[in-house]
Amino acid sequence: MARHQEQQYLDLVEHVLRNGDKRIDRTGVGTLASFGAMMRFDMSDGTFPVYTTKRVYWKTAVKEMLWFLTGQTNIRSLLTDNVRIWTDWPLDKYRKATGRTISQQDFEARILADENFALEWGDLGPVYGKQWRRWVGPNGQEYDQISAVIDTLRSNPSSRRMLFHAWNVADLDKMALNPCHNFYQFFASGIGEREGGSAPRLSLMVGTRSNDLGLGNPFNVCQQAALLAMVAQQVDMVPHELIWVGGDVHLYLNHIELAETILKREPRPFPKLRLVRRPDSIDDYRIEDFEVTGYDPHPAIEAPVAV
Repeated sequence: MARHQEQQYLDLVEHVLRNGDKRIDRTGVGTLASFGAMMRFDMSDGTFPVYTTKRVYWKTAVKEMLWFLTGQTNIRSLLTDNVRIWTDWPLDKYRKATGRTISQQDFEARILADENFALEWGDLGPVYGKQWRRWVGPNGQEYDQISAVIDTLRSNPSSRRMLFHAWNVADLDKMALNPCHNFYQFFASGIGEREGGSAPRLSLMVGTRSNDLGLGNPFNVCQQAALLAMVAQQVDMVPHELIWVGGDVHLYLNHIELAETILKREPRPFPKLRLVRRPDSIDDYRIEDFEVTGYDPHPAIEAPVAV
């Protein structure tokens, strides 16, 4: 029997839990951390790597990826789509700046109701989407890294330069959170088989400088798999491998119980993903385009986000 692909994740969680270096981190929560990891997920049969040892809210993860692709940086559009995963950072900034103890619910309600308030307090700075779609060069010219990758995949799929990243050194101090998943590189294989009727295969490697294994990693792997599926469709290829590479991989000390719980659970089959239509461009995907079947995870586990 083939080894379940999720076991890679569980092995990594167990390794960090048993052998991680205990340290105080930027958030003050503290972590167990290890350095250097890799996981490979084969998507060639339609598999969608959404972990099953705890429920992953895959729609929320994919909506975040779709938001990145818009190039937007304000949480207002996320909240409109019922995605709250970025609220903690501007809320923390607002509380510290004003001294007010506003609840998250009230803060989000005001962001949605008051456009001027959202402009002042809801922006995250030049985070992921800004760098992916509107990287500003020294001459003031904007560069759309995503479009450039897709163009190269169509015109020169054997290129070794099909990548984009978000680590813009000049903008780091303006960001609510420095990029964690900061390097994406594509690789097309079977290019010469196109003439024989077989579609080339597209793989994606994502480099992650810092990864919260309890909450961040399940979201990231899911949404990066969705990105691979979208780009492959746009360039007439089929998804092959999602390769995840981690630098500082860690468990927050208040996620230890989460880790111990999932390690006691048996992984269940990954679901399948089908894109129900082919949009005109990478900019036109909607959450309704993602049909996920066969997802039967263990129950969700609530855990706090470290800000």
